[in-house]
Amino acid sequence: MIECLSGRIEHVAAGYISVQIGGIGYKVFCPNPFAYRAGSETKVYTYQYVREDILALYGFSSRQERDMFIKLLNVSGIGPKGAMAIMAYGQPEQVACAIEDEDERFLTKFPGVGKKTARQIILDLKGKLADFTNGVPVTEGLFSNDSFTDEASAQLDEAVEALIVLGYAKKEIQKILPDLKKETGTADEYVKRALRKLMTV
Repeated sequence: MIECLSGRIEHVAAGYISVQIGGIGYKVFCPNPFAYRAGSETKVYTYQYVREDILALYGFSSRQERDMFIKLLNVSGIGPKGAMAIMAYGQPEQVACAIEDEDERFLTKFPGVGKKTARQIILDLKGKLADFTNGVPVTEGLFSNDSFTDEASAQLDEAVEALIVLGYAKKEIQKILPDLKKETGTADEYVKRALRKLMTV
């Protein structure tokens, strides 16, 4: 099994990125591909999905994201598409805490997850996610605007570009920017936070 890929991003498209390593291009399906930049070097943690008629690579920015994806695949009725949709909108620790707390309302906010699926996720995974919660708070530390660095600003700009490509209007994005600036993070993290906020607008 391929643990991870380190190489140059050749192409970014809806649903996937192409990572070039040693003259070979690997098509890697990602939760938020537009958080990556074509031409940059990257490392993605991968899961190789193999079925009779399918051979696909799924990539994530951290092992924790990848491992949560694998856990979700073990839920009855959830395939790669459903698991990817959940990972695109939620951080692993948030998903884990919702499952442990049996928070169906939170889980049904994810695309394609109804009450029946939420109950199944809880039934199959509750009590098996200690590595993801581990006493870590769901919310990240808050920062004042004074500590919003140039690097954070650049990451936020990348996230805004990704949201526009995903079809969100600039007016919609502008409404949530003040909230996004309260926390620093990578472009991928900003995209996820933005998507969660846009779901509730």
